[in-house]
Amino acid sequence: MGEVYLARDPKINRDVAIKVLPAAYSENSDRLRRFEQEAQAAGAINHPNILSIYDVDTHDGSPYVVSELLDGSTLREQLNGNGLAVRKSVDYALQIASGLSAAHAKGIVHRDLKPENLFITKDGRLKILDFGLAKLIEQPHENEVHTDVPTRIFNTDPGAIMGTVGYMSPEQVRAERVDHRSDIFSLGTILYEMLAGKRAFDGASTVETLNAILKEDPKELSNSNSQINPALERVVMH
Repeated sequence: MGEVYLARDPKINRDVAIKVLPAAYSENSDRLRRFEQEAQAAGAINHPNILSIYDVDTHDGSPYVVSELLDGSTLREQLNGNGLAVRKSVDYALQIASGLSAAHAKGIVHRDLKPENLFITKDGRLKILDFGLAKLIEQPHENEVHTDVPTRIFNTDPGAIMGTVGYMSPEQVRAERVDHRSDIFSLGTILYEMLAGKRAFDGASTVETLNAILKEDPKELSNSNSQINPALERVVMH
């Protein structure tokens, strides 16, 4: 959704990351104000599993966020089309849940949890990225059904599934109001993918994927990974 730059903060002599968003995101002043409020609120949460936000502002009509600089890779890059070891998957899921719990306790809902928004530092710390951004790009009328869902495409092959679609909660698919339970659903889909090596909802097209979220249960995890404990599978499916 933007470009990220390495920058130097001369006031306290530290490296930071600056994410600059397209100017089009600032055209709706109400959405921009809500984004700034939510990003600042997320920045006020002192939690090891949430990216630290230092500043939120606008320059030449483009919103930007200044955050801590992380060294590592996204969960998407770690998955790379495969699953992870059970122990590592559970460790990552616990860190995601811990960060979400802290945000939800403050009334902050992420709305766009997916492997691209989860970053693993070189020392194994998981960080949740981009709190507030989903609020900035959401459609102006939450109760309307839209076909142009703002998402990121994994690849450019014809019929490629869009990144956000496979992790949306049913209420997001229906364009209904969301709360913290939507993030919990997305966490479940991410944990499923870490363990199974494939997405929980993976249709041949965007429409089929959305229908699967509404009407189908994911295949049993034990079909993909015989090492998964039945108790863990029950947690994931719940």
